[in-house]
Amino acid sequence: MFAQIIVDVPAKGTNRLFDYLIPPSLITTVEIGSRVEVSFGGRVLQGYVVGLSRESNYEISKLKPITRVLDVEPPLTEELVSLARWMSDKYLCHIAAALGVMLPGALKGKAERYVVVNEATVSSADSSLDESLVQTSGQDTMQAIMTFPIQQSILSYLRSKNKVTLPELLDTFAEDIGTVKQMFESGVLQEVQAVRDRLAVRKVLTVFAKFGAEHLREVAEKLPAQAHKQKDTLLAIAEHDKPLRVTELNELVPGAAGAARTLANKGLIELKEVEALRDPYAGRKFVRTDALQLTSDQQIVFQAIEQAVVASYHEVFLLHGITGSGKTEVYLQTIQSCLDLGREAIVLVPEISLTPQMVERFKGRFGDQVAVLHSRLSQGERYDEWRKIKRGLVKVAIGARSAIFAPFKRVGLIIIDEEHESSYKQEETPKYHARDVAIRRAELNDAVVVLGSATPSLEAIHETDYEQDGTGRFKLLSMHNRASGGLLPEVHIIDMRDELKQGNRSMFSKGLYKAIEERLHKKEQTILFLNRRGYATFVMCRTCGYVAQCPHCDISLTYHQKSHAMRCHYCGYAERELKRCPSCDSEHIRHFGTGTQRVEEELYKLFPSIRVIRMDVDTTSAKGSHEKLLTAFRNKQGDVLLGTQMVAKGLDFPDVTLVGVIAADTVLGLPDFRAGERTFQLLTQVAGRAGRHLLPGQVFVQTYMPEHYAIQASSRHDYAAFAEHELEARKARGYPPYHKMMLITFMHEQVPPLIRAASSFADELRKRGAALSMRGDSQLPCLDVLGPVASPIPRIKDRYRFQCVVKYRMDTLASQLVAETAELFEERLAKEKIGFSVDVDPQYLM
Repeated sequence: MFAQIIVDVPAKGTNRLFDYLIPPSLITTVEIGSRVEVSFGGRVLQGYVVGLSRESNYEISKLKPITRVLDVEPPLTEELVSLARWMSDKYLCHIAAALGVMLPGALKGKAERYVVVNEATVSSADSSLDESLVQTSGQDTMQAIMTFPIQQSILSYLRSKNKVTLPELLDTFAEDIGTVKQMFESGVLQEVQAVRDRLAVRKVLTVFAKFGAEHLREVAEKLPAQAHKQKDTLLAIAEHDKPLRVTELNELVPGAAGAARTLANKGLIELKEVEALRDPYAGRKFVRTDALQLTSDQQIVFQAIEQAVVASYHEVFLLHGITGSGKTEVYLQTIQSCLDLGREAIVLVPEISLTPQMVERFKGRFGDQVAVLHSRLSQGERYDEWRKIKRGLVKVAIGARSAIFAPFKRVGLIIIDEEHESSYKQEETPKYHARDVAIRRAELNDAVVVLGSATPSLEAIHETDYEQDGTGRFKLLSMHNRASGGLLPEVHIIDMRDELKQGNRSMFSKGLYKAIEERLHKKEQTILFLNRRGYATFVMCRTCGYVAQCPHCDISLTYHQKSHAMRCHYCGYAERELKRCPSCDSEHIRHFGTGTQRVEEELYKLFPSIRVIRMDVDTTSAKGSHEKLLTAFRNKQGDVLLGTQMVAKGLDFPDVTLVGVIAADTVLGLPDFRAGERTFQLLTQVAGRAGRHLLPGQVFVQTYMPEHYAIQASSRHDYAAFAEHELEARKARGYPPYHKMMLITFMHEQVPPLIRAASSFADELRKRGAALSMRGDSQLPCLDVLGPVASPIPRIKDRYRFQCVVKYRMDTLASQLVAETAELFEERLAKEKIGFSVDVDPQYLM
C-alpha cells in the first residue's frame, strides 16, 4: 500500500503529493486524514495523508516508508481533506497551510532530537557480561561501562523520562560528560529525531478501589486509631463508589494524598494516571433554559430553515433581522431541530461578540452538548474542546472563524451570526473567508447555512433576489420587528462643527452631556463607543510640526497615558512619552486626537461620581478580564461602559437606554471603498444596544460629516436606502460585489528591487490576461490589473510594501492566471528575498 502525503512545509516545491510506502505494521492504522512522521530531504517531518493507493508511479526501492503514525485516530476527516484542497485552489495557498489551520495548535508537531537508550545494545552487553572478566584489562569497554553506578543512573534517568534532549542530559549529568560521551561511542545511547506535538494530553492521578464498598468499610473499621487518616480516606472512597481524582479526594479528606499512597502499597486501592479533559467552564453553573414562544416573524423564518434542515437539502439563507429581532432564539430552535435528526451544528460569531452572555445562552439551552472555541482559552483548553468534538462527546460547536473546521462527521447546520463582520476573513495565510468555507463545507454535507445580520454585507445581499441582477444563490429571510415589541431607539445626529462654532471644544456635545447626566440621575446605564484605543491618536510638536512616528513602520505612535508610553499598533514598538521635541527641542509637545483612555479621563472630570468600565485591547488582555468587566456592568457596578468595537455587538443589557458614538467619522476617512459600508454597519450595530427591553432608548451620533449617506441612513435604521445607494456606486466603479478582487502585496527592505519585481509581475499578469481575452470567448475573465503602487501604509516592520489590485469576474481562470504568474516568479522572488502574498477577496486594502 502507498500513501499520498503532503509534507508540513509550506515552501517552494512542496505543494504537491509525495508517495510513501506504508509498512505492513501500519497498514491498518494509516487512513486519509492521518498525521504521520516521514523522512524528507534528510529531515524528519510531519505529513498529512491525503490519499491511499495500491499503485505508485515510482519504483518501490526508491520510496521511503512512513516512520510512524502520530495519532490513534486521524485528526482530519476525508471531508476536511477535500475542503483543504478546495481552499488551496481558491485562496492560492499551499495545501499544507490549509490543512494546518484545521488543527488545534497543540497538534502542529515539530521535529525534535532527543536521547534514548539503545536497548538492543544494552541487552547484548548484559547477556555477555562476566564480572570477573570485567575487572581484567582485556574486557570489552562497553561491557565495563555497564557495571558502574553512574552509568546505571544515566540509564535509569533516561528510562524514567518520556523524552530527554541532549542539552538536558548534559545539564543533569554535568560532572559526568565524559561518561555520557563514552556511552554514545559504545552505542549504549543514541540520539534520534521524531515529530513531537506542542502539548501533551493532560493526565491526573486517580484512585481506583480494588474491592467493593462494604469490604473497604470493614477494613477501615479494623485500622488502628493512629491510622485515622487512612480510615477517613477509605470511607470516602467507599462512599463515592467510583474512581476519584486525588485532588477531589484531598478536598473530601484534607491530606488524603499521602494516605492514598499508603493504601495503594497495602493493595487496597490502585493509583493510576488517567487522561482528563480540561474544561474552561469548570465550576460554572449554567441555568437550564427552555425554548421561547416565537413571534410571527420568527416563526416564518424558523419554519423555512427547519424545512431545509429536515430535508437534508443544501440551502443558504440570508437572515436580515434588525437588532433585537430575536435572531439568536431562531438559531437555538433551529439547532435543536438539527440535533433531533442526529446531526451536528456549527455556530460562528465574531470574536468580539463571543461574550459570556452568548456562551451562557447556548450552554443554558444545550448544556454539555456545546464546545466553545475562541482565542481567550488556553491552548490546552482549546485542544480539549476540539477533542470533545472529535470524539463525538458534543454536538454543537460555537466559536470564532476557525470553528468552521470543527471535526464533526455529520454536519447538518452552519450558522454565521453577524455575517458582515470583516473578522471572518483571515489576514494571515491561508487567507480564507469563513463564509465561503462554510458554504463549501455545507455543500459537501448536504447541510444548511444561515447567514444572520442586521446589516448584511453587500456581497451577501447581492447573492439574493434583493436586486434584479442579483444571482439568487441565497434565499432572503427578514425580521423587521423587535422580539420584545419595543421600538428601535431614537437617533440624534450631532454636527460637531456647530458645537465648535458655539464655543464647545469638549469631546462631548451638549446633547450627549445632558443625556449622560439624565441617565446618572435615573440610575440607568450608558454605552459610549469610540473606535480608537489609547489616550491620543498622535503626538505632535506645536512649534515645528514634528509627529512622533514608529521607526519601523510609516505610522504615527499612539500615546497611552496609563503607561506614559507611545506605542505602534502595528509592530508593538514602544517608547517613553516625549517631554521635549527631538527635532527642535521645544517643550510644546501636545497630544492630539481622542482615544478611549482620554474619554475616560474626561468623564471623571465632568461627572466626578461616575463609575466607568473601559473595554479595549489594553484592559482585556488578561484571561477572564472580558467576562469580569461585562459581569460587573451587568451587575450595575458601572454607570458607563466605554469601549471600542467590542462594546458594539452581541451585548444585551436591560438598563442600557443611552448609546453615544463619540466620533462617527473615524472609518469614513480611510482610503477604502468599504468605508461607507463599515460606518453604516458599525453605527447601526452600536445603536442597537439601546432600549432592547422595556425602557426606551436614545442614541447620539457625533460627527463632522452629518450629511454623509451612511450616517443619514443609519440614523433612520434604513438599510434599504443605504444598500441602494452603495450598490449603485459600487456598480459604477466596478467594485465588489459586481467584480471580484485580489490584492497582491510585495515586501522588501529596499525600494528599488521591490519596484522592479512588482512591475515585472504586473506586466506579465496583464500580458497573460490579454492573451486569454483575445480568444474572444465571452466566458473568459475581464482582468484589470491596477498598480503597482505603494501601499497606503508603505512600510511595516522595516519592510517597504507595494501592491497591485486585480479586478476580475471569473474565479477559476483569474486564480489560475495569478497562480501561473506566481509560479513563474517564485524563484526570482525567493532569490531576491522579496516577500509576496495574494489575498483573494480582501477585506482591507491597507
